[in-house]
Amino acid sequence: MFKFLFAKTKGTPVIEPQRKVVERALSDLNAVLAGLEPKAKITIDPATGGITLALPEQMPDETLALPAPEKASDTPDITAEKEPSEVAEKAA
Repeated sequence: MFKFLFAKTKGTPVIEPQRKVVERALSDLNAVLAGLEPKAKITIDPATGGITLALPEQMPDETLALPAPEKASDTPDITAEKEPSEVAEKAA
């Protein structure tokens, strides 16, 4: 059943040249960036050769997946902690 796991591989693995790797990665990145709305801010650091993207805080597809936020005035603040002296005064 699992003979393929123990069988010896035939041939040598094909090593992709760095140029092909960079071209493939760049085309994939361009395809993703073309579909973004609003467009991302792209920064290239010449010293390191790094690329950074400044994306919006919330992407359009994330907006659809999240529930609508509640209004701040309608919800009581349940996270506020009271001082022990305030709790003792109300109990007395």
